[in-house]
Amino acid sequence: MNRWLDWFYKAAPLRPLSRVYDLKQRLDWGEPALTILDIRDRHDFNHSHVMGAISVPHEVLLPTVERCFELDRDLYLYGNSDKEAEAAAVQLRALGYKRVSVLRGGVAAWRAVGFPVETMTPVTV
Repeated sequence: MNRWLDWFYKAAPLRPLSRVYDLKQRLDWGEPALTILDIRDRHDFNHSHVMGAISVPHEVLLPTVERCFELDRDLYLYGNSDKEAEAAAVQLRALGYKRVSVLRGGVAAWRAVGFPVETMTPVTV
């Protein structure tokens, strides 16, 4: 394929703030080496989250990320608000994670455009 077509078919690069369309494009391309982090509490995560997201509540975010992800990993994160997610992104960047992006609008924006969400229903016995 020529260079123009490579550019044309390439997903948008990671930015500090991402639109839901940017992340969805990367997921549709099947690009590896990205992780979606939901930093809300587990109850909110279980109620509804971006398909493929991992629950890492804000209070355990830093030690969990340090233990589980390489510094060059693309991390998309969202919380209850963009402000909360941006504060967490600043903390991650201070630890050396340079490829961190806040998913603007979080799960509400994701759902609003009709992208798939997951829910976790409690099991009763």
